[in-house]
This record gives sequence, structure tokens and C-alpha cells, in this order.
Amino acid sequence: MRVAAVGDVHLAPDVAGRHRAGLVGIAEHADVLLLAGDLTRHGTPEEAVVVASEYADLGVPVVAVLGDHDYHSGAEPKVADLLVEAGVTVLEGEGLVLDLPAGRLGIGGVKGFGLGFAGRCGSDVGEPEMRAFSRHGREGAEQLARALRGLDDVGVDVKVALTHYAPVEETLLGEPPEIWPFLGNYLLGEAIDAGGCDLAVHGHAHAGREKGTTLGGVRVRNVAQPVIRAAYAVYEVSATRVLVGT
Repeated sequence: MRVAAVGDVHLAPDVAGRHRAGLVGIAEHADVLLLAGDLTRHGTPEEAVVVASEYADLGVPVVAVLGDHDYHSGAEPKVADLLVEAGVTVLEGEGLVLDLPAGRLGIGGVKGFGLGFAGRCGSDVGEPEMRAFSRHGREGAEQLARALRGLDDVGVDVKVALTHYAPVEETLLGEPPEIWPFLGNYLLGEAIDAGGCDLAVHGHAHAGREKGTTLGGVRVRNVAQPVIRAAYAVYEVSATRVLVGT
């Protein structure tokens, strides 16, 4: 299966149509396109209209999660609705199965949230604000875990996790370590391993690097556009659960 992915395109009316040019002919190179959040600059409906226009009618299924920027204006339900109207599936703690020419692809998607990494993360101790931060990070990981488990009930050949926040530290290299707790969450990585994923893609880390691996050996790819420097990257995943592409 050819899985195309990109995140952090941060579209707005002043760049309408510019990103679309890079998507021409995507159906010749990929079977599905995953959008890893931060699709808008400030999460306004006007920006979401641009995103919807750019990703409509590409000839392949388009599946998205939202990112932190897409929540900025408090209009994330409208942002999601506009994408859905354009034919984009938006996941937030759900699983989706696509019947593709190469087999059944299962996608578990969630925006996720920060927390940090084992030994260097937020905790449920202290001020209510810190406990709320930690709790929200844990809840996002639990949502992903449930979504991935649910895919086992319907049977899939390949399983992919789609998040905005990073599940591993490796793809954050290049970002200041001080902000890693706000860029990633090790519990997302644990959910990906427990879910038996074949591939995990995320965004959010503009200065990070593309390739990483979970502790359980799942390939992780940071597809933030400033990292991949393209309209999308394509990863080939076989039904034997081995990543054979880039």
C-alpha cells in the first residue's frame, strides 16, 4: 500500500491554490493521503475553506486529524465540518477502514496532546493546571489506543496511526529539548506499539527530523511539510507489516 502523508501546511486565503499544484497526479503515486494536522494557520472557517478546496477530489481517499493551530480560534467543529463536506474524513479518536486495491487499510487517528517522554513528562501532581495538562495528554493516548484496538475487530491487512503530536523523541531531534513536552507524548508511542501498527505518521515538529522508531520497532515518520519539503511523502507498507519505502 502506498500511503502519502503531509502535515503542518498552515493554509490561508493568501496562498489559496498554491498547494494544489503539488497534488496533481497524486493518484498515480499513492492509494491514500493522510493529513497530520495544522492544516490552517489560526483555525478559522475562512482558512478551512481553503484547505477543503485544496484537498477535494484528488482521486484518492483523504483522511485527516486536526492540529493545535486548527483549534486556535475555537472553531474546530466548523473546521472539521468544512473538511468533511469536501470529502475529507476527519478522525478524533476513531478508527477507519479503507478497502484499497492492495488490501484493507486500518487507520486510527487522534490529534493527541503534549505530555513529554518517560522520566521527563508532566504528572498528575501539583496545581490543577498541571494536572489538567497531564490528564489531557493521557486521554488523547487512550483514545488512540481504543481506536487501534477497534480495528482488530473488523480485520485489516495494514494498520497506521495518524496523530499530530509526536509519539517518539527521535523525530523531535532538531527542536529545542525544552519544548519537547509540548511537541510529543510517549504514551502515544505506547498505544502505537500495543495496537500493532505498521506505520505511524505525525506532524507538529517543524524543526525535527523525518524518521524515527518506537520502542516496539514501529516506523514513525514526521511529515510536517517543513521537514519533508514536499506536498507529500509516500511510504510503501506491505501486508506483511514491513515498511519497504522511504
